[in-house]
Amino acid sequence: MVQTRLIRLSAALTLIVSGGVLAGAQLTLPSAPARQFGASVTPAYEGWFDNPDGTHNFLIGYYNRNTQANVDIPLGPNNRIEPGNPDQGQPTHFLTRRRFGMFMITVPKSFAKTQKITWTLVVNGVTSSIPFHMHTDYNITPMKSSEESPNREFNTPPVLRFEEAGAKFAGPTATLATALTRTATVGTPMPLTVWADDDALYSSGGNGPLTGDRPPVILTVSKYRGPGTVTVTPVKFKDIKGGKPLEPYSGTAETAVTFSTPGEYVLHVNGGDQSGNGGGGSGCCWTTVVMKVTVAGARTGGGQ
Repeated sequence: MVQTRLIRLSAALTLIVSGGVLAGAQLTLPSAPARQFGASVTPAYEGWFDNPDGTHNFLIGYYNRNTQANVDIPLGPNNRIEPGNPDQGQPTHFLTRRRFGMFMITVPKSFAKTQKITWTLVVNGVTSSIPFHMHTDYNITPMKSSEESPNREFNTPPVLRFEEAGAKFAGPTATLATALTRTATVGTPMPLTVWADDDALYSSGGNGPLTGDRPPVILTVSKYRGPGTVTVTPVKFKDIKGGKPLEPYSGTAETAVTFSTPGEYVLHVNGGDQSGNGGGGSGCCWTTVVMKVTVAGARTGGGQ
């Protein structure tokens, strides 16, 4: 018998709000415990924020309770967003554990505060549905931290570029509509270089000191959608300047991505700062970018 669990944004999510910061969004989501395999995946609502033109953005992540298994959930009845187009840019490949602010959905200026959109995932016999709406308590500022850094300035997300003089990306604003494009060949590593700049400020979600020895920028490249396996070599950073807390940083990161099967893929790039995973509980500051990659079959010998 299929188990159904409808999870609503309410007191059950234990969202703790302080000074407009959605601190509770950084907490482990409730319900079933994590397991190595066979567990559920739950959508996660990080919060909402406005655009200058009056439209609104929902920032969305997820919690994969499978600690040893990535999960693929094709678009359709088991991975849908409602109302409207069931495909609104959500992932079909889910990494392990809690992943913050992986994508963004923009709704029109006319979208009322009482309106909702709902993301439903069905995994291992468990149905999880999370509705998103523009309650005041869930308003966040992902482009500028609401908490001061130790020097009394405010943390901002890292700035990423995929060409030295290319377009700049900042903030968790990844959408398929703004995706970069690349081509690759099965079995041949696709080199990927990222230029990164950061203010070297950080957030902790409670004005606490920075814990641990964290690099100024942390880059994660992963499969977001696609028919085959994606292998990413360890990211190697080359520092250009800075590197210590409160010392502005610039550097380049190099990796390579290999695809096992021809087809259309989407890669997800996440650039975090010293605040740590999910911005240290502040709702800021990390940057997301998606990249569409068309992968051709491997070339064979022969010919004229």
